[in-house]
Amino acid sequence: MRPFGKLIPMELALRRILGAARPVERVERVPLGESLGRVSAETYHAPISVPRFARATWDGYAFRSASTREASRRRPTRFRVVGEVFADRGYTLRLGRAEAVAIAAGGRLPAGADTMAIFEELRRTGSDVLVPRFVRVGERIAATAADFRRGHVLVRRGDVLDPATVGSMGAAGRTMALVFARPRVAILPNGNELVLPGHPLRGDEIYETNNLTLGAIVRANGGIPRPRSPLRDDPRGIEAEVRRALARNDLVLLTGGSSVGEHDYAPEVLPRVGRVLFHGIAVRPGKPTIAAVSRGRLVIGMPGHPTSALSNSFWLLSPLLRRLGHLPGNGWVDGSCRLARAGDHPSHDLASVLPLRVVDGWGYPTYHGSHAVTGLRGVNAFIILAAGSRPLRRGQRVSVHLLPEPIAAPQRSNAARSRGSTLLRAHR
Repeated sequence: MRPFGKLIPMELALRRILGAARPVERVERVPLGESLGRVSAETYHAPISVPRFARATWDGYAFRSASTREASRRRPTRFRVVGEVFADRGYTLRLGRAEAVAIAAGGRLPAGADTMAIFEELRRTGSDVLVPRFVRVGERIAATAADFRRGHVLVRRGDVLDPATVGSMGAAGRTMALVFARPRVAILPNGNELVLPGHPLRGDEIYETNNLTLGAIVRANGGIPRPRSPLRDDPRGIEAEVRRALARNDLVLLTGGSSVGEHDYAPEVLPRVGRVLFHGIAVRPGKPTIAAVSRGRLVIGMPGHPTSALSNSFWLLSPLLRRLGHLPGNGWVDGSCRLARAGDHPSHDLASVLPLRVVDGWGYPTYHGSHAVTGLRGVNAFIILAAGSRPLRRGQRVSVHLLPEPIAAPQRSNAARSRGSTLLRAHR
């Protein structure tokens, strides 16, 4: 048996991890249509103004505003319709004071016109159209550069590309986006008893699942998981694989072998690979966690128990992955709920991470052991309880960290299960 190093608080462990993390600086060009959610690696200025010309925003008629100054329902202004304008074809002549053109949404406003009215407001009589009110200059018109002018910043370096930003870049004629590359994350499970799913089990073998659960966390936080077949309990072999993975990836996750047992080799291997940041966090589950940094790249030894590894990923791994990938936030949003039932008793000397399924403002504790990954099924939030805190009571309001999709599956409310959507029923 090997002793743990000095257990450090969760906050200090996270601070050391994030302090050692170097965001990925590799960039790549991707088709604009595939760039949603990626992080821009450049500040992009619009090369043109949009719209390039004044255009209609509705279907109707375009004319001169001044000609309608005395218009009323009893004495509407009469315009002679002299042509049509479509989005792809304009009117080449200049409109006179008593002339109008039918214009489709998106059509270029013809010379001589400065406003328009929609079809529903007007009355057509033969070749004329009657306007029953004063129409101000610019009504239902998108002026030149009303959206953005040439030189306007459409996206800044570090911005996450959302649908509107992607659309505005396309409106400026862009077809590709320069984005930061996604972090490459090696996942190295360790243990003689581990077998990949799909292979037959023999003797005391069990299926390895951390590749799958941590891989899902990596993807959800913008990274590229690169799983490996389970490593044998051999310190030299483990060290060789960790070094190889560090050379080819931005982060290495070694699962299993991080505790103090006879075959737990991470505490022996990682000091040879790099500078150890800590070994042991004062938290349950997840206490046997070790981290080291080698030439600016992190390797984290995660607990082998699937629930411990996954629980650690909520508060430790998600913020790290987002830092590496230039993504904002830490992987959760703060909220609150009432407990539907009492939670486990907090530890006297360790902080506790309590997973919850929050539905309709009520939180249901789900944890039933670090060995049982199903204890986190349906979880969409977690609580961090300080060491020595009071036991949680049913009905108690607590602060929670709400997990985003797809880490957290969408939760249907109890009301929706029994009566259907309130919103849909209200509008039937």
